[in-house]
Amino acid sequence: MIYGPTGSFIKVKKMPLRVTTTRFGLMRHAETLWNQERRIQGHRDSPLPDRGKKDADGWGRNLKRIAWDRIFGSDLGRAVDTAAIINHHLQVPFETDFRLREQDWGEWAAERIAKIESEALPKLDETKRTGWQFCPPGGEDRISVWQRSHRALMDAAKRWPGETILIVTHEGVIKSLIYRLYHRNYLPDEPALVKSLHLHWLMVGKNGLQIEKINALALS
Repeated sequence: MIYGPTGSFIKVKKMPLRVTTTRFGLMRHAETLWNQERRIQGHRDSPLPDRGKKDADGWGRNLKRIAWDRIFGSDLGRAVDTAAIINHHLQVPFETDFRLREQDWGEWAAERIAKIESEALPKLDETKRTGWQFCPPGGEDRISVWQRSHRALMDAAKRWPGETILIVTHEGVIKSLIYRLYHRNYLPDEPALVKSLHLHWLMVGKNGLQIEKINALALS
C-alpha cells in the first residue's frame, strides 16, 4: 500500500521477481604431453604438444557458433593455454580461478599410471571404492573438488548474471560437478556418464546449480 495524491491508500500489485539464469558450458583442456605419456597431472602441469594445440584451435572454430559472453577457467597452465587458443576465435573476456583446478593428486602427481597400478594397485583400488572420499596420498578428496568448484560457479553466476560462460577446466572437476548433481556415489562400478571431448551445459537459476544437458556437443 502507498499513499495516493489525496492521502488515500492505493493498493499496489506486487510484480514477481525476475530470475536470471546463468549458463555454463563445461569442457576439459586439450591433450598435454603428460596425457600422451599417461602421467597423472593433478596440480602439476605439462605443455600442450602440437596435437593439443591443433585440437584447441578446432574447438575454438566449433564453439564460435555459440554466443559466449566470457571464458572462466582453471589457472593451471594446460587450461589457460587451451582457453587462450580458443579465445583467438571467441574474442571475449577471460579470467581464471584456482577453485577450478584439477583434483590434487599429491604424491601420485607426475607418476605414470602404469607405475601406480603396478606398485600401489591394492591401495588404488581400495581408495577408489571410497567414492567421494577418494583421496590420493597427500592429495585432495573428491568432495573437496565438488565444494570448491561449486562455489566458483555460484560466485560466477552472481558476478555475471544472465551470461553464457565457457568453463575450461579438468576432467576431475567436470565429473565432480555432474556426478554430485546426479546424486551418484562416484564408484568404479557405476556406468560411464560423461563423454570425453564434449561440452556439458550447467545453469544457475532460482533452484541453484542444475544440469541442463550433458554430452551436449561433440568438440571434435
